[in-house]
Amino acid sequence: MNKINSKITVLIVFLIVLVGCNESQTLPDPLEAGWNDQMVCEVLEDNNTLRTLKCTFPPGVGHERHYHDTHFGYTLKGGTFRITDTTGTREVTIPTGYSFYNERVEWHEVLNIGDSTAIFLIMEPK
Repeated sequence: MNKINSKITVLIVFLIVLVGCNESQTLPDPLEAGWNDQMVCEVLEDNNTLRTLKCTFPPGVGHERHYHDTHFGYTLKGGTFRITDTTGTREVTIPTGYSFYNERVEWHEVLNIGDSTAIFLIMEPK
């Protein structure tokens, strides 16, 4: 391979990595993400240190692909979901009262495949 082709190949690989690393910057955050052009989350609190969202998912409603920065979540009303993320697709039942913490979620999307409305609180430190 000549030097010009080698440099072009390196540049292409660099651009692919750069685009992949910045995918979350092109995705919506949890508030901006909705489902079929409808919002699923509402702001309960937004101050200098914390944003708290309440996200409601009736049966058949999901949350389009989005990212999360550091957050704590609490399930006010559980349900059954199909979740797709970097590890693949799985079905999970999330019980009422379940809590979770994530430093970061690069991306995921969810769909309520159960027969009842599920409700979550998402608390994001600033």
